[in-house]
Amino acid sequence: MIFDSHAHYDDEAFDDDREELLSSMEKAGVGTIVNVAADLKSVETTLALAQKWPALYAALGVHPSFAGELDEPSFRWLWEKLEEEKVVAVGEIGLDYYWDKEPKVRDRQKYWFARQLELARETELPVIIHSRDAAKDTLEVLQEKRAQELKGVMHCFSYTKETAEKILDWGWYFGIGGVLTFKNGKKLREAVEIIPLDRILLETDCPYLAPEPNRGKRNDSRNLAYVVSALAGLKGVSEEEAIEITQQNARRFFGL
Repeated sequence: MIFDSHAHYDDEAFDDDREELLSSMEKAGVGTIVNVAADLKSVETTLALAQKWPALYAALGVHPSFAGELDEPSFRWLWEKLEEEKVVAVGEIGLDYYWDKEPKVRDRQKYWFARQLELARETELPVIIHSRDAAKDTLEVLQEKRAQELKGVMHCFSYTKETAEKILDWGWYFGIGGVLTFKNGKKLREAVEIIPLDRILLETDCPYLAPEPNRGKRNDSRNLAYVVSALAGLKGVSEEEAIEITQQNARRFFGL
């Protein structure tokens, strides 16, 4: 069964058919999903989904674009929520410089990124890292926080194979999704060629990043079949092998 390691089913894009969609996953060959929080509100909605649906688990954290929501009281609240049943990771956390250009905003992102990495260390949970247009600073913060001592996944990996090699040295994982199927996804395919299959997690980031042939439409976990096909072709294995190995990887990573 396919394991979707990164989804956002609490997103409003699923408000009209969430129940029907999640009910269809097992029949579609999707066995397990990790729903990932992005802001403080979605910490609550992610927990609610995980508590309702047996196949769903929760990752809790604050995305860099929402780092301004955090202060000491909310940080302590987040820490308490990590103790809830079915929480399997801290995330998604990291740096995103695509929209945020001001040094003050970037400094705030780095501060709360580092604090949430400390949170993962204290709770002994793995981390889900978001990094966009911020490779250098992301690696610097991770190195300062001794990333090699943490269990982590680079969500929606989008950097070069050289960056991938550095992360592999830490024993980390890579979240691979719809971009692998894009015509302009050459850089990612080159990176995936050097990443061992036992270090890859399948992910959708739904409702975003639907693979070809559904690019531009709302994404969901059923579309991972297209990613599996692309991944199996790159790695020279059967689709069944790709599904089984990535599922084992995810269960090992999340401790399930």
